[in-house]
Amino acid sequence: MMRRIVLFMLTFVLAFISTSEAQQKQAAISFNKEAHNFGEIKEDDGKVAYQFSFKNTGQSPLIITQVKASCGCTSPEWTKKPIMAGQEGYVKVTFDPKNRPGPFNKTIMVNTNGDPSVKVLRVTGEVIPREKTVEDIYPRKIGAIRLKSNHLAFVKVYSTEVKADSMPIVNVSDDIAKIEFMHVPHYLKLKTKPASLKPGEEGYIVGHYDGTARDDWGFLIDRVRMSINGQQPSGNLLTISAKLEEDFSHLTAEEKAKAPKIKFDDVSHNFGDVEPGSKVEHEYHFTNEGKSDLIIRKIRPTCGCTTVAPEKKVIKPGESSSFKSILSTGTRSGYLRKSIYVITNDPENSNVRLVMTGKVK
Repeated sequence: MMRRIVLFMLTFVLAFISTSEAQQKQAAISFNKEAHNFGEIKEDDGKVAYQFSFKNTGQSPLIITQVKASCGCTSPEWTKKPIMAGQEGYVKVTFDPKNRPGPFNKTIMVNTNGDPSVKVLRVTGEVIPREKTVEDIYPRKIGAIRLKSNHLAFVKVYSTEVKADSMPIVNVSDDIAKIEFMHVPHYLKLKTKPASLKPGEEGYIVGHYDGTARDDWGFLIDRVRMSINGQQPSGNLLTISAKLEEDFSHLTAEEKAKAPKIKFDDVSHNFGDVEPGSKVEHEYHFTNEGKSDLIIRKIRPTCGCTTVAPEKKVIKPGESSSFKSILSTGTRSGYLRKSIYVITNDPENSNVRLVMTGKVK
């Protein structure tokens, strides 16, 4: 028994010595510092760099296999050739402050064949933002003027209101700019304030969206063209959007209790796996569980590939109805997820989302 214990201990000691010798013969990376603070740097001054120096304190050649930064704004360079025992190398880190105002804290992972196999370097500092130019403030250019955006979004508009909104513009030309709008639908009014912009003058495009005159529902988009001093510059298209909804805020508790209520048997349908060019059909069934007539205002698919045909638009209390959804897969392939929005006069659930999913082989 004693002999076995002695043999076991001897084996353990020899293994420990062997492991220690192997570790001592490994490469080892040792940096003079593992973090650098750039302090305050100006965004205008461009990129800054710092070179981390290291030494191979092991006994075998050291190889850096990969250096990876935590952000695309930080780019590393490093010694590519093997570093012999006792020799030195570097990892250079370059940070680009463009469009990154404020404090930053970036890490750089250095992978090697040494012990330890991974070292983490860090660069920190604070970017002092540059002064914004006219191009920064107004990134969109249409002829003589610049805009923050070419999209005037009214967001939510009730069918009982006229909603106003505006977007800032500036005249960047050397002449007076008079802006006019073409192909404006009857429920929209657009003008600039002031009517003519002097060189360098800032102003607004002011819009009024008449929900009472818009015979439609849901998310709606219009596009109008702009002319400047009688000319139509390139890219003169202005997008106007609004989500037209019914206003239920005036309803009393008693009126809500007597309101219609839409209830679908199912709000999602998975058609499984189908062949390309297939047509998939599904019937959505619903019931009016309320106490007054349910009116189907609109059934809106999210893309032209889905069409629906409502059976009826007015459903009495307790009555059920349905409509068919037809999805043409066309040349599409892979996983599909399409939505259909059903807009009604149900004050609690006026915009129901239905989903069709599946896979085209």
